[in-house]
Amino acid sequence: MLTLAFDTATSVATAALVRDDELLGERVSRAVAVLEAADELLRDADLGRADLTGLAVGTGPGSFTGLRLGLAAARGLAFALDLTVAAVSTLDALAAGAPGALPVIDAGRREVFAAGPVVVSPHELEVDGKLCVGDGAVRYRTILEERGAAVPPDDDERHLVRARFHAQLARDFGPAEAIEPLYLRVPDAEAPK
Repeated sequence: MLTLAFDTATSVATAALVRDDELLGERVSRAVAVLEAADELLRDADLGRADLTGLAVGTGPGSFTGLRLGLAAARGLAFALDLTVAAVSTLDALAAGAPGALPVIDAGRREVFAAGPVVVSPHELEVDGKLCVGDGAVRYRTILEERGAAVPPDDDERHLVRARFHAQLARDFGPAEAIEPLYLRVPDAEAPK
């Protein structure tokens, strides 16, 4: 199976091309251009969009705009190429890149998304003795370390969501329209004033 996997839920966008268990290529960037990255991966592997047999997309939790972008790209590709899609939790993919660690994603509003999944203040996380990874762990390093957590250096690869793990975790492929984002709170525009 040739799977294109991507995630746009965090501040880092990632895309990977995986054939069965073999990583053919991966892109990680701060500025998201998922379809451009997908085309580069296919071109580098001497393949085309028609060669794809499935998609894996990160469903969050994360940025509302980022999640909508990723799901729109997955739905558009799936429709155009008649592909099935598998939903993969961004937290699960982050955890797969750092076995045994607690994935912590910056949720804005002085909160984090963490395994559970939950959205809480970093002060509320049970982290004593745990390794914490992700952009939320980097942002709230001081708080987490004061509470007994270990946080790798900021430039450690384990802090990045990597699409290769989305492809690895993808299981239930189905119609793109059945994929829903994992929102753990209402958008700012809908929050009570």
